[in-house]
Amino acid sequence: MFEQPADFQQAAGGVYYVFDRRGHAVWTVDSTGTTARKAIEVGGEQGRILEPYGFDVARDGSFVVADVPQRSDRIQLFSPTGEWKTGFFVTTSPVARITIGNVVLSGIGSIKHAGSALLVSYPETGSLFNEYSFTGATTRSIGRLRATGHETESDLHIAMNAGIPLLDPTGGYFFVFITGQPMFRKYDPAGTLLFERHIEGRELDELLETQPAQWPRRVVANREMPIVTPVIRAAAVDASGQLWLSLMVPFTYVYDRDGDKVRTVQFSAAGILSPTSLSFSPGGQLLVTPGCYAFDPAR
Repeated sequence: MFEQPADFQQAAGGVYYVFDRRGHAVWTVDSTGTTARKAIEVGGEQGRILEPYGFDVARDGSFVVADVPQRSDRIQLFSPTGEWKTGFFVTTSPVARITIGNVVLSGIGSIKHAGSALLVSYPETGSLFNEYSFTGATTRSIGRLRATGHETESDLHIAMNAGIPLLDPTGGYFFVFITGQPMFRKYDPAGTLLFERHIEGRELDELLETQPAQWPRRVVANREMPIVTPVIRAAAVDASGQLWLSLMVPFTYVYDRDGDKVRTVQFSAAGILSPTSLSFSPGGQLLVTPGCYAFDPAR
């Protein structure tokens, strides 16, 4: 039923949500996993989605989708059953271009539903991520852009600052840089930087050694942009505050609340699996795509 399940999450009531990027749709699946319903259809008009790339679900089942109708970045919020609640366009001109497989991302690199606000990775604004109200107002900006050595190439500099903002259930935020030198930062609830850690391991050595010194460029929408391949596929934080990072190679690193690596995990489900999304269910299961699998993270 799903053309490209790019995210798989569960709300507190037990309903599962599947974000089908290629199908331009969001599906709901009942708690038994036996009945699916298309909650959001394809389309550029209000209440539908076109070329979507950002998705997240709140505990109550309301969800947010970022898409690109008419080459403009749009954020829409929906009720647990898919009714349109509100939406707005983000007017900053996107410049970053990041390629994951055959998917090209620009503008809003990722979006997280924080319950009463939205966390959006949008380095074009000059900060790592912004907090938006549901009406589209920027309530605060968190994190300075990191030095990349490509400051004279603004498009590439922005692409190297793309990442994933994450709400830590134990307090504060993580921000994971997905391109260039892999690293993450931890911020307190006020947005003050607590620490920065490099992501290292023998599983990453070969991938990092083959990173180009000059990135290829491609004309997209009549503009030449760098095409940057990420090092990190996905990230999530569990209930204890541990950070889980899915790499572009088929391994996942786990870091504790102090930023120390504590586990290296490899998933197996009909073969070795490289998660393209990670999320934790209310019951503590680790949900991943592709395949919409559920794992016990304690095993």
